Amino acid sequence: MTVLPRPTILSIEPYVGGESKIPGVNRIIKLSSNEGAFGPPPSAIEAITRAAREAHRYPDGGATALREALGRRWGLDPARIVCGNGSDELIAHLCLAYGGEGTEIIMSAYGFMMYDIAGRYAGSRVLKVAEKDGFADIDAMLAAVGPRTRLVFIANPNNPTGALLPESEMKRLRAGLRDDILLVLDSAYAEYVTAPGYDAGAAIVDAAGNTIMLRTFSKIFGLGGMRVGWGYAPAGIVDTLNRVRGPFNVAAASQAAAVAALGEEGWVEKCVAHNTEWRAKVSAAITAAGHKVQPSETNFILVDFGTADGAKAADARLKAKGLIVRGMTGYGLPQALRITIGNAEECQLVIDAFA
Repeated sequence: MTVLPRPTILSIEPYVGGESKIPGVNRIIKLSSNEGAFGPPPSAIEAITRAAREAHRYPDGGATALREALGRRWGLDPARIVCGNGSDELIAHLCLAYGGEGTEIIMSAYGFMMYDIAGRYAGSRVLKVAEKDGFADIDAMLAAVGPRTRLVFIANPNNPTGALLPESEMKRLRAGLRDDILLVLDSAYAEYVTAPGYDAGAAIVDAAGNTIMLRTFSKIFGLGGMRVGWGYAPAGIVDTLNRVRGPFNVAAASQAAAVAALGEEGWVEKCVAHNTEWRAKVSAAITAAGHKVQPSETNFILVDFGTADGAKAADARLKAKGLIVRGMTGYGLPQALRITIGNAEECQLVIDAFA
């Protein structure tokens, strides 16, 4: 080819989502993508159906009703909320708007893969900082900051490890960064956290002018297929994202489904109770089978099999029983598998398989 992209683009390995099919197996239990155990709330399904009748109409480009619903639910200013086609879109725009050639982006070694992909897409150099005992190392991340650092990404709880850092560590990270560095707090799994004193990031955003909190409807609200993410940030950052995002980036049906999901009485409480119960049961069963389970505050667990061969063998045995989990080689953890906490029947199948 005579037309070539920037060199950093060719260094990117395409993102590969969790598997969903096993050749020769009829009944598939997909536990590879951290999707909600119960699917979408009934009211969201009804909203999608109603919206189909108006599919010829463009959506509200400002996602006004959705931002207002988010503001009511979480006690936030709707004017400081921006919605995206999944939080992935917002991650990419942040990297492009605040990063670029000659800049550096910092993330933890086992952070969400999209930070690395979006950062290199923007032309930035992405530094992956070694973790400590399965947790992001705040001291090491601060030590990695240089004159060209422009963004720092951290997920809390983290994907794929499930690890949760205390609020004090998040505040210490923000306090240790220069004012010209944007801190991106990815709180995709915030609703599942039961640890006392946890804040998804709104408090840090309100205390600083250089932080954004990202959230999603893909997990506890079961709307991964509708692609709805959102961010809460100071007015200047929201203004920047509104300038660069697509004018109709969140589909009308997706907006309607998200608004309905927020209003589904008792949905979050039901999902959290189920997840907490079965995450503990599955973790205990896998530990009893002789494998290391990373402590998790999410709707998944990370299981360490000691070696890459051990993880491959376990993956093959699970697939033989129709259970699809996520291999972690792409995250630099070839010895591990990530297992989503599904419904009660699915969780019991995992327990039985390990037994």
